[in-house]
Amino acid sequence: MCGIIGIVGKSAVSDRLVDGLKRMEYRGYDSAGVCTVHDGQLVRRRAEGKLGNLVHVLKTDDAAGNIGIAHTRWATHGAPTTSNAHPHATGEVALVHNGIIENFKQLRDELIARGRTFESETDTEVVAHLVSEQVEAGHAPAEAVKAVLPRLRGAFALAIAFREFPDFLIGARLGSPLVVGYGDGETYLGSDALALAPLTQKIAYLEEGDWVVVARDGAQIFDKDNNPVTREVTTSGVSAAQIEKGNYRHYMQKEIFEQPTVVAQTLSSYIRPVEQTVALPQMDFDLAGVKRITIVACGTSYYAGMVAKYWFETFARVPVDIDVASEFRYRDPVLEEGGLALFISQSGETADTLAALRHCKENGQTIAVVVNVPTSSMAREADLLLPTHAGPEIGVASTKAFTCQLAVLAALAAHLALVKGKLTAEEEREIVRHLIEAPAALNAALVHDEDIAAMAYLIAPARDVLYLGRGPDYPLAMEGALKLKEISYIHAEGYASGEMKHGPIALIDETVPVIVLAPSGPLFEKTVSNMQEVRARGGKVVLISDAEGIAEAGEGCLATIEMPTVHPLIAPLVYAVPVQLLAYHVACAKGTDVDQPRNLAKSVTVE
Repeated sequence: MCGIIGIVGKSAVSDRLVDGLKRMEYRGYDSAGVCTVHDGQLVRRRAEGKLGNLVHVLKTDDAAGNIGIAHTRWATHGAPTTSNAHPHATGEVALVHNGIIENFKQLRDELIARGRTFESETDTEVVAHLVSEQVEAGHAPAEAVKAVLPRLRGAFALAIAFREFPDFLIGARLGSPLVVGYGDGETYLGSDALALAPLTQKIAYLEEGDWVVVARDGAQIFDKDNNPVTREVTTSGVSAAQIEKGNYRHYMQKEIFEQPTVVAQTLSSYIRPVEQTVALPQMDFDLAGVKRITIVACGTSYYAGMVAKYWFETFARVPVDIDVASEFRYRDPVLEEGGLALFISQSGETADTLAALRHCKENGQTIAVVVNVPTSSMAREADLLLPTHAGPEIGVASTKAFTCQLAVLAALAAHLALVKGKLTAEEEREIVRHLIEAPAALNAALVHDEDIAAMAYLIAPARDVLYLGRGPDYPLAMEGALKLKEISYIHAEGYASGEMKHGPIALIDETVPVIVLAPSGPLFEKTVSNMQEVRARGGKVVLISDAEGIAEAGEGCLATIEMPTVHPLIAPLVYAVPVQLLAYHVACAKGTDVDQPRNLAKSVTVE
């Protein structure tokens, strides 16, 4: 995805536009650019690479003006070059875009046939030319945008500036988020509330198909049928301080260490500690009537869903299907009447997951959403909204959002089991007691940060790393492998421990570290047996376990990482910490970009 911001201001906007981009650089960092309207000209500055390159350009060649738009890019169509960087412009119009125009080739061919010349390889530039054609033909900007929007297929959030009209911008959204911010004699557009946090807390979320004319004294919003509408103005609650690194070296490090606090915050919304019961938000359907659960998610959120599958089936005895969102619709899934479709997302805007949600809704499923942004598209379309309270997560590799998702899913599983009659009140209280212990256990896991940092240098030279786990630790093994891949660029795979002998064991030699997640408990002996198979073939084992497990099986390992002894229910939350820290410290040892790994963006808002 990309990040966009626009300001209709009382004073110079260039520096503030760049500041907004800094707060959205997690959305994409292949190139960046700004465009202001000044003295009847579109003043455009762009640079490939990270935002610092644009800052350098502006130091030597500033963009004057009190109105402007800016963009930080995650490349889709076209390489990350200066010519492909946004804003895209003609003589009359400049615009920035988050999303994808699916019919751009057809539109581009039409425009070329009419004599238009393109300077980029992007899908976005066709929109600039289409709007410009309308303006050059004498149409007012609002009329030009109205004529063009119905021609666009795909997903987009747009902010458009006009050379001859220095007093307003026009924004539009379809499938990609866009917010309007209200200030004192200024008005703003942004991809999210984070971008606008230093400018205003008063925001309105545009709904699907909305477009808006943004002037200094406010905004006029229109729906997809071009009717004037009012959208609720809310307080974002996002402060600039929330998205600073503080004393931490990286955002990812800060977010790992925030987990005890944010998990506690999240659990406080779902637990009544005095009564020791689970309390879910009000819902307009009978949870006890749910016959089947379909979980859909991407990436780290998918692994949270895999853990939840164990919980739902073990505690509530409800069958669960789980799919990666990008595949879900295309296998034409069978969705039974009375089913609950559960979607898990940090941003609530992931395109594949949102499309799957709408498919389930069209097929009569009740929709539940576990999401970190309670004003997101998924949240607004849910029958049951289950917010996490992780706060803004800037590091591209998800950490605190994952553990907060697990906390919510554990509470949901316990409540579902209770209403299904599979759990007694005393058993519910026991589960709640263990959930209440999770923040302290996360703190205890973080104590071993320096130990993990010290042994990360043993893993950093590897070209391949395997992770093993059984039961709910199997998804944790895959999550650990994903984290290592994302930020250190080491090839890593996670496997169910018992599957090693069915193929992957052929990869084992003395150059392949094997990370084993094995808390003591009913699955420990089986996991250790699989671990011994690895060691017998020269594999170098890093054992992550509690004191009892390390005492029993730690001898002869390359390294051991000791975790607190916890109940199996909260073990996935606790064991997330060492795999996150291991990936983080290995990446630091290799000198890679931890917060902004190559080719990745925080959330993918295109399919």
